[in-house]
Amino acid sequence: MLACSCRYDIVITGNDPKAIQSLKDFLHTRFRIKDLGNLKYFLGIEVARSKKGIFISQRKYALDILDDAGLLGARPYSFPMEQMLRLNPTDGKPLQDPTRYRRLVGRLIYLTVTRPDLSFTVHVLSRFMHEPHQPHLDAALCVLRYLKGSPGQGILFPTTNNLKLKAFCDSDWASCPTTRRSVTGYCTFLGDSLISWKTKKQNDVARSSTEAEYRAKADACCELTWLRYILKDFGIQHSEPAALHCDNQSALYIAKNPVFHERTKHIDLDCHLVRQNIQSGLVSTAYTPTKMQIADIFTKPLGKVPFGSLLGKLGVYNIHSPT
Repeated sequence: MLACSCRYDIVITGNDPKAIQSLKDFLHTRFRIKDLGNLKYFLGIEVARSKKGIFISQRKYALDILDDAGLLGARPYSFPMEQMLRLNPTDGKPLQDPTRYRRLVGRLIYLTVTRPDLSFTVHVLSRFMHEPHQPHLDAALCVLRYLKGSPGQGILFPTTNNLKLKAFCDSDWASCPTTRRSVTGYCTFLGDSLISWKTKKQNDVARSSTEAEYRAKADACCELTWLRYILKDFGIQHSEPAALHCDNQSALYIAKNPVFHERTKHIDLDCHLVRQNIQSGLVSTAYTPTKMQIADIFTKPLGKVPFGSLLGKLGVYNIHSPT
């Protein structure tokens, strides 16, 4: 006979200490469990608490990536990707051994769990997993040099907060040099806490920047709808519509205009989706100037100044940096 001993790590959370203790007591009667106290480390994610709030990061995991790549002593960069860089599938020479690139990008994908600042760059790098070339590896190594300067960067969930949903959405029209498809980017907040974000290449080619922006708006609406269901399961109701911020005036006009016309025939379903959310009071649209558009960081590579400015607005900080 073979004996098997398995180990599982679980996290129990809630706002009722008595219910949490009751669940732990019940589990202890069925299994051998060890209570490690307040959550500090779980699946590579580090959790720190203070009077200001809860901070999550993957500092040890980031340092392990740097160590594995041999770049612990590398010169740090201020941002993860060059501003005007456009990578193509056929750039440069193919890598003789693509395993290193695939392993690196795969680890970076998991790092985006607490690093929204890497979301766009890792999205671009993952396009070339099937056949990476030297320029793709060079861009990935630039990400590591950026990590060298901020391995402990993460997300802060403030102690004082409200429970109002809001989202920012943006797109970069026809930005893919190969397919000319646009990139959608959005992020959602619960009060001042960033709770979800996304960078995604759109499925179809957009014929105008307005069309690309509207598709991004429809994706953000779907995310807000899903988050409403999740919060409802937690007993949190939203009587007010969630604010959806967009920097395209034409897209905002189409959302408020119930008349179907020539400019919207290619995005018919998205139009009806957004209008339905607005008319039912689930979403309210608002204009945000491009310079204040937080979702811009999820659609394109930015320079040092705008990139650093948007990080603070996202609630991304490095508690390990000297003050």
